[in-house]
Amino acid sequence: MEGTVNWFNIKKGYGFIKGEDGNDYFVHFTAVPKGVFLKENDKVSFEPAKTERGEQAQNVKFLGEGSAPQEEEHNEETQEESQEQTEEEPVEEEPQEEPVEEQTEEESQEEQK
Repeated sequence: MEGTVNWFNIKKGYGFIKGEDGNDYFVHFTAVPKGVFLKENDKVSFEPAKTERGEQAQNVKFLGEGSAPQEEEHNEETQEESQEQTEEEPVEEEPQEEPVEEQTEEESQEEQK
């Protein structure tokens, strides 16, 4: 199926594609070839997939740059940020460990009693 990129956030690593069938498809950066960075209105082809989380675009292939840009209602970053990110892959954040409170020597001795 072919479609047009509605929006894609490089920092977050996902976006949405409007398919030729009129449906919106979620697209994750892992469904896009390495080195390809999607922008609003880009033309793409993809394999639609129904998942437990909804319709998704898989095996996305870039067909060409889009024409006139849409209004930037979904674009959550500036052009400057976008240009800075074009050479970086989105990184999945690792969960942060909660800090462990250290016991004072006094508290430790009280627990041993």
